[in-house]
Amino acid sequence: METASNKRESFGEILQGNTPVLVDFFAEWCGPCRLMKPVLEELHQRMGDKVRILKIDIDKSPALADSLNIHSVPTLMLFQNGRSLWRQSGVVQASPLEKIIQQHITNQP
Repeated sequence: METASNKRESFGEILQGNTPVLVDFFAEWCGPCRLMKPVLEELHQRMGDKVRILKIDIDKSPALADSLNIHSVPTLMLFQNGRSLWRQSGVVQASPLEKIIQQHITNQP
């Protein structure tokens, strides 16, 4: 799993890639956000390099959160080739997340 600060690529560069990117918009003070950490770790174990998982703290990146209309946390968004493919707020377990990602990967041209 990655955080925005530990990569030299910009957020925009990451989203432009062919590899699907699951972005978890979270906040340190958010209880449900803490529940997502083990879920995303499990998802990473299941999917490996098939998807990049990026965590963005909305309190450290408020302009980015505003630009994507993130009004509640956790909010999960799936991107590929610069396009937003899916979005949902709230906790989602690893198995349904994997199915959602697989469904969008197979639907890509």
